[in-house]
Amino acid sequence: MKVGKVSESVLKRSVLKQIKSKNTQVKNGAGVGGDCAIFSCENTLVATCMQTAVVPAPADIRYSILKAANGVACSGAVPQMVHLSLLLPQDAEESLLKQYMAEADKAAAELGMELAGGHTEVTKAVTIPCVTVQVTGTIADKYIEPGGAKPGQDIVVSKWVGLEGSARLAEKYADKLSTRYPYHMITEAVAFKQYLSIIPEAATAIQSNVGAMHDVSGGGIFAALWELAESAGVGLTIDLKKIPIKQETIEVCEFFGISPYELLSGGALLMTADNGEGLVQALEAVHIPATVIGKITNNNDRVVINEDEKRFLERPRADEFTKI
Repeated sequence: MKVGKVSESVLKRSVLKQIKSKNTQVKNGAGVGGDCAIFSCENTLVATCMQTAVVPAPADIRYSILKAANGVACSGAVPQMVHLSLLLPQDAEESLLKQYMAEADKAAAELGMELAGGHTEVTKAVTIPCVTVQVTGTIADKYIEPGGAKPGQDIVVSKWVGLEGSARLAEKYADKLSTRYPYHMITEAVAFKQYLSIIPEAATAIQSNVGAMHDVSGGGIFAALWELAESAGVGLTIDLKKIPIKQETIEVCEFFGISPYELLSGGALLMTADNGEGLVQALEAVHIPATVIGKITNNNDRVVINEDEKRFLERPRADEFTKI
């Protein structure tokens, strides 16, 4: 199999079809376009999301915690606690473990969560540190189903696409980028890290009767749009020119020869609503920029329009970040 997130066909064939166990307390489980499971516990709905990643540097653990917390927020829940499992290579020093845990605790605190427990182990099985993060939260009102998009609804995206990918690339390859771009542009791109939580906009969207929510992460906005439509069994039409993107992201992507529309986009939230402009206004009232970029349709066509050019979305591929 190819490096990166498994393809949708592999996911359906070799993962989802193998899950036959059922439990009546599970309200929403494994599926296409859904990163979060929801289950009932007495009179409370609980949401949980798990992410696994290779984390070469202690600061990298923050992205896994953010991704899991964003997944929980997309369900309509408030993320509350983090469990993590950290595997370290045999030559790791205890000081390195302290750095990873300090970064994890800092990331959890920034999102209003507690690092509640987990597992740490030194093993010969890994040569680079690996982490599995599980974030859990509770749903006060209603939960949002991944397949909640309905024909006729507007499609809204918050902030800008490509934030996470361009921030991480600018931070890691600042020296290379500085051979072409001014230093202030690179620091601006690195600063995108401050925008990577979608918890605030998810909370506002729930109060604004959002139809569906999907965090725009691996595979970028094109992958997120496909997954949003696939989970609901609908089509969509997107105006490429309306997809919000920072100039710094465009410059970073041009430098590496990659597409900003298929790049890690943590920090952007994809939403559907009967009144997209109303949702945009509600988000802007709490200082979160958002844009209506298209509509849900009643067929299976997933179309992106760029002025006179029309193209059909393809099944999600490996994120452009993996090419670098």
